Amino acid sequence: MTQQERRKGGGSKLSRSETVTVRLDQKLRYLAELAARKHRRTLSSFIEWAVEDTLGRVVLYESENYSRSIADEAAELWDVDEQDRFARLALMHPDLLTHDEQVLWKLIRETGHLWLGHYDDEEQWSWNVRKESLIYERLREHWDDLRKVARGEQSRDTLPTVGQTSSPQPTDENAEEDIPL
Repeated sequence: MTQQERRKGGGSKLSRSETVTVRLDQKLRYLAELAARKHRRTLSSFIEWAVEDTLGRVVLYESENYSRSIADEAAELWDVDEQDRFARLALMHPDLLTHDEQVLWKLIRETGHLWLGHYDDEEQWSWNVRKESLIYERLREHWDDLRKVARGEQSRDTLPTVGQTSSPQPTDENAEEDIPL
C-alpha cells in the first residue's frame, strides 16, 4: 500500500464538526484561553462548549408561565436534511428567517403540490400551512427548483402544480370542511 492510498483510507469519513472562523479581541481571547485551561480543554473545544451552554439561555418564546430556549427546541428544529430543517424553522419560528429565506418560505407556502389539502366547492385546491400538512418527500424532491425560483434564476412555471404527480394528490383528513356534521 502506497502512502497516498493510506492517506485516502485513513481517518474518519464522518464530519463531526465544522470549522468556523471567529474574531475575538485580545482581552476576550486571553480570558477564553484561561477558561479553556481551567476546563482542561483546547480553546476551540471551550468555545464549542460555551456556545452549546449559551443555547439554553437564548429564549425563543416567553410568556408569563412558560419559556422555550433554543436548547429546549433543539430536537424539533434539527434534522439531517436541509429541507426538513428549513421547514421546521419556518413553521415554528418564521420570525427568525432571513429575507431570502422568507422569499423561499412564501414560495413553499404558495405551492399547493407540497401540501395536504382538499378541493373546495369551486374545485380549487385548498390547504392549510401546518406542520402536519407539509409533504416533506415532495419538498425534498423539488428543493433545488424551489430555491432557484426563489432566487429568480428559474421561472415559477417550472414548479409542479396540483395534479402533476403520478399518484393522486393526498387529502388532509383533518380539514374542518371535510368533517361530516
